Amino acid sequence: MTSIQESLELIKRGTEEILREDELRKKLEEGRPLRIKAGFDPTAPDLHLGHTVLLNKLKQFQDLGHEILFLIGDFTGMIGDPTGKNVTRKPLTEEQVAENAKTYQQQVFKILDPERTRVVFNSEWMGKMSAADLIRLAAKFTVARMLERDDFSKRYTSQQPISIHEFLYPLIQGYDSVALRADVELGGTDQKFNLLTGRQLQEASGQEPQVVITMPILEGLDGVQKMSKSLGNYIAITDPPDEMFGKLMSISDELMWRYLELLSFAPMSEIEQWRQDCQQGANPMEVKIRLARELVARFHDEGAAERAHRAFIDRFRKGRLPDEIPEKECHTEGDDIPIGNLLKQAGLVSSTSEAMRMVRQGAVRMDGEKITDPRAVIAKGVEAVFQVGKRKLAKILVVQKKG
Repeated sequence: MTSIQESLELIKRGTEEILREDELRKKLEEGRPLRIKAGFDPTAPDLHLGHTVLLNKLKQFQDLGHEILFLIGDFTGMIGDPTGKNVTRKPLTEEQVAENAKTYQQQVFKILDPERTRVVFNSEWMGKMSAADLIRLAAKFTVARMLERDDFSKRYTSQQPISIHEFLYPLIQGYDSVALRADVELGGTDQKFNLLTGRQLQEASGQEPQVVITMPILEGLDGVQKMSKSLGNYIAITDPPDEMFGKLMSISDELMWRYLELLSFAPMSEIEQWRQDCQQGANPMEVKIRLARELVARFHDEGAAERAHRAFIDRFRKGRLPDEIPEKECHTEGDDIPIGNLLKQAGLVSSTSEAMRMVRQGAVRMDGEKITDPRAVIAKGVEAVFQVGKRKLAKILVVQKKG
């Protein structure tokens, strides 16, 4: 059984904000499955890894035994989410919403368990709401409160049009929480106002207010702007295995740690150990390969991940190295061997001091990635192409010395 503290630690992983954590703890202590809500407007049928930050958190709640309410905003999709927009967004047609919603469901179940996920559409209750009901709902909120929202405030100040129907969007999203009696609602940081509206409407309806959890916006491949199809810095979860693997291998070493926290299901204790290993000289490329293999396996399968890994290494070597490379074995008495000893043993340098000098100069590579730490160690069982300068290279297998 997972303790309350262990559950909280898993839930808090990668989150931006929890409003409020004391309320979440209290709900967890009740010992019942909580109703975890997340809403998705089917405005774009192709999900990318940025969308999966939220889906991963839903899966963590699901693995803890809670009920997942995957809300497809078919009704709100026909209004158009004004969040972050400086112009009124064009609403989708009913046909577009239906088609996009179908594609959404096919993709999200690559992460969530369909047997333990309740898919709901907010047209189920909003379609039955009368004009009088909608007016009563609107009466629970003021225009001044609406204009506290950043995007509305900016548009109002700059005299950009705000249509009345856009004010209905956060109200309806908030009312969804009332209709579903949500205990927790998840959303991106840009959805905070809408999520808090849900709390306010639940209180006004005599319900216990939901806990709000906001998730960060994932940076794209450039490491600067948010992942977006329009910016071309995205990885779609439907990308072919080779393409997905290659894109993940292209991210910076710094961005890799953020992707691991938000996208990987590896325990944080394990990720922290990898970080320490890299700080002590291990090659970050090996960690990046673990990430790429995990995500390709999740959205395809293990076989596809293995093939994509091999294909990447083959392309990588073929593009940089000659066809014929000498193969050598280097021996270690322990679990690893210092990079200087390995290069000397392989005959790529004349001495360990020369090896240290070449590492400091950035002239040593392992499978094309620079080794910059003279204290780097290579684990037994590793097989890789090591290169010193432009001409000295060998494919080296590290084995434990017998006897």
